[in-house]
Amino acid sequence: MSNYIRDKTKGGCYFLTFNLANRHSQLLLTHIDKFRDAYAKTIQHHHFDLDAMVVLPDHVHMLITLALDSDDYAVIVASIKSQFSRQFNKTEAITASRQAKRERGIWQRRFWEHRIRNEIDYQNHMDYIHYNPVKHGYVTTPQDWQYSTLHKLIKKGVYPDDWGTDVNNKGVNIRYDR
Repeated sequence: MSNYIRDKTKGGCYFLTFNLANRHSQLLLTHIDKFRDAYAKTIQHHHFDLDAMVVLPDHVHMLITLALDSDDYAVIVASIKSQFSRQFNKTEAITASRQAKRERGIWQRRFWEHRIRNEIDYQNHMDYIHYNPVKHGYVTTPQDWQYSTLHKLIKKGVYPDDWGTDVNNKGVNIRYDR
């Protein structure tokens, strides 16, 4: 068993990744409306700012900034997962261990978290999130992926229109090791 202790910085900015149990599933995209509903219900009850997000067929990457008095990113992830799962009939295989904990079999139990340390770390994770659909081979440019906050950030002027394309990508530090 691991002795990993999660970072609990109130008001922190966190990069989060959570995955479906079946990593070959398309559930998040085939039911994007249900994911959007789960996110909307979560944001109604938990205060945080969404800096960036991408929804892929089997996993989600988010960059969020918590309220100054909050360190509850784990509760936010749990809420999104729970709100999404509740919208489906229980047809998936559920292990005895999950049954004992009243868990569904849709999501992997754990999630990845990383507290953002500085501006460079922030920008690297923003770029990673928005370039992820290209990394996985779903599209050839980040702008082609519709389930991303990149489009809103381009409209706000945070990213140039051609960000992540071969021409513009020179000098952009995108980490591929996650």
